[in-house]
Amino acid sequence: MSLFKLKSKFKPSGDQPQAIKKLIAGLEKSDRFQTLLGVTGSGKTFTMANVIAHFNMPVLVMAPNKTLAAQLYREYKNFFPQNSVNYFVSYYDYYQPEAYLPTSDTYIEKEAMINEEIDRLRHQATSALLSRRDVIVVASVSCIYNLGVPVSYSEAALHLEENKDMTRGDLIRQLVKMQFERTGGALKRGFFRVRGDVFEIMPASGAVINRIEIKEQKIISIADVDPISQKIIQELKDIVIFPPKHFISSQPQIESATKEIKKELKERLQYFEKNKLYLEAERLERRTRYDMEMLQSIGYCHGIENYSRHLSGKISGESPDTLLSYFPSARRSPGEEGHPDFLTIIDESHIAVPQVKGMYEGDRSRKEVLIQYGWRLPSALDNRPLKFEEFEKRINQVIFTSATPGAYEMKNSSKIVEQVIRPTGLIDPPIEVRPVFNKQKNRSQIDDLMEEIKKVVSKKERAIINTLTKKMAEDLTDYLKKKKFKANYMHSETKTLERVKILTDFRSGKFDVLIGVNLLREGLDLPEVTFVAILDADREGFLRSESSIIQTMGRAARNVNGKVILYADNITGSMKRAIDEVERRRKIQAEYNKKHNITPQSIHKEIEKLIEIENEKE
Repeated sequence: MSLFKLKSKFKPSGDQPQAIKKLIAGLEKSDRFQTLLGVTGSGKTFTMANVIAHFNMPVLVMAPNKTLAAQLYREYKNFFPQNSVNYFVSYYDYYQPEAYLPTSDTYIEKEAMINEEIDRLRHQATSALLSRRDVIVVASVSCIYNLGVPVSYSEAALHLEENKDMTRGDLIRQLVKMQFERTGGALKRGFFRVRGDVFEIMPASGAVINRIEIKEQKIISIADVDPISQKIIQELKDIVIFPPKHFISSQPQIESATKEIKKELKERLQYFEKNKLYLEAERLERRTRYDMEMLQSIGYCHGIENYSRHLSGKISGESPDTLLSYFPSARRSPGEEGHPDFLTIIDESHIAVPQVKGMYEGDRSRKEVLIQYGWRLPSALDNRPLKFEEFEKRINQVIFTSATPGAYEMKNSSKIVEQVIRPTGLIDPPIEVRPVFNKQKNRSQIDDLMEEIKKVVSKKERAIINTLTKKMAEDLTDYLKKKKFKANYMHSETKTLERVKILTDFRSGKFDVLIGVNLLREGLDLPEVTFVAILDADREGFLRSESSIIQTMGRAARNVNGKVILYADNITGSMKRAIDEVERRRKIQAEYNKKHNITPQSIHKEIEKLIEIENEKE
């Protein structure tokens, strides 16, 4: 009996049934890599949901950006309402990594603005992975970054049971040891409050308060309480409270780590003094000794992740523990090293795989400078993302999904499963190429674009405009607003939760035109969009590659009125290959519809919030 309960009013249709059958057969045969080559709007997520429902193992779904991750999170939550579906992305709204610029002798301290809501969802994900198997985690590439040791996190968790012996003082000490903070005022995540013998704890992962009542040195009641109404949601027999921080260490670990840090510091200071680098020596000694004092006194310090190698007892160069380490591993025989016991789905793999490949080197080059000039110990290099070969070892069976699979997927997959026929009978939108500047009409691509947008707006439909740069997206938005169009832009500098709101507002008609660069390509499910324009389509390069053009054009493939215009003075190789591939698919789709007497229908999808925000103020 499957742990995952798939809920849907639809049954697989189009190319979905054969795709589901082939992918399940591949997993049962222990095929390591498979690729689902699914066109936009063919229901790749529904296909994957049917595959997930066939197996009893946790699932990691990786997406190339936070916006797509949020959309997938919402879709999987709808498909599996009885199971644990989680969202795990970088929790920074703003992040300036620690860095040093030798040329100007400028030290830039790490500066970050943590989004508390996303931090809560991250803790919810790790807590779920350590307490149940029916778990789906939708994550961005942040899942390959250092996250603390799962064993320490799990061992530090507090298991409380009704009628268990417990004194008031012991419970306070255990909560403080776990890095919870005591307060007499309003409760926040990671804080607890004590009123007589009643404890109220706000866990890092929860939107509820855990209320524990002690009487005569025994726990007499455990309950989840609504933080607003203060009413009891449910009474419990037992509860597991996880630490409010992922980097958690016991006192013996801290003492052992401190010895190792002192030893490394001594060796590094000897190196600096031998080479007469006295400023670097003084800088490193002052900073490291301060951090050790903080560790010994409160069990935590700013930048604790830079000492993760010593705190975890790992050797130099050993790979870090990441979100993947929180997923279960299985042993085929006693004494054998565990192998990953979860399914990995890499969505829009042509973007996500190169992302994973590129993370390690960029992180290392910045840290090497910090170490060279005495800002960090060499062991800081071990606070890093996974190398690609390490990532490969930590995943087992993988399904890549993309309309334009990359070279890695095509080379390594045992089978490529095509999903070209949409359940709705929709055919890929027709493509038209128009000049960037029409000399005969003395009209630019922007003039032509505005005429097309007027037609879209008159039908109460939506338009997506793809520009080459963020500045162009912002400037074009301002220009269209001056011309009385309702427009907005979205790009990589748009905050995570703001992106979610922009997409919801776009679908609901608060504005008609959405302008962007990269974020308006892969995976976005916007059925109201009938018009997609790619400006300067003949600027050959990454943003105008064959896959980029196909992905962008796909945003108009969920509506029968879909239409695409490429503004270009020349037909580049990438444009020709993209247009030829779309024409190939259109031919297959049209023949299928004719054979089965299918009338194409637009996709209809309810507009809902992608991420639930706790205590949201409208």
